[in-house]
Amino acid sequence: MSDLHADAVRVLDGWSAPDPGQDKLRQEYLAYLAEHPDAMWRPCREGHLTSSVLVVDPSRERVLLTLHAKLRMWLQMGGHCEPQDSTLSGAALREGAEESGIAGLRLLVPDPVRLDRHLTPCAWHLDVEYAALAPPGAVEAISEESLDLRWFSYEEAAEVADGSVRALLDRTRELLAR
Repeated sequence: MSDLHADAVRVLDGWSAPDPGQDKLRQEYLAYLAEHPDAMWRPCREGHLTSSVLVVDPSRERVLLTLHAKLRMWLQMGGHCEPQDSTLSGAALREGAEESGIAGLRLLVPDPVRLDRHLTPCAWHLDVEYAALAPPGAVEAISEESLDLRWFSYEEAAEVADGSVRALLDRTRELLAR
């Protein structure tokens, strides 16, 4: 079992889910981790844990979404865990920096914002979603994984994104309002 696998168990075991549906997913993720020592890695063909991050601008008025090259959908940054990742939150921040071109992202809260399980062309993704603030003066840069990268107001993001991104956006806004 890897350090990242142990971190995923620790994070999910200690996470206070915001609602019963999210708690059910949390329990399902934990059961999956218990059954699959390779659950953190892409070769786990049944599915694998992934980590993503919704990037919020410093003024907390907009979010950065990527038009995913393969899926052709506006999404938060994120993806597969890599061998150098030792924590889920670190994987989310790495993915966020790689896909946005923005260094210095910092988590809005240390814990996941929500969970989302979805089918992708490679396998089921059991995504652990975070939110992060971009530093002042951040300038985004499109990566190879994106067709476009754009800042959206909360209302605009809700119009272009799917239900999972809207749920992540809604939960992030709840946390920002605290």
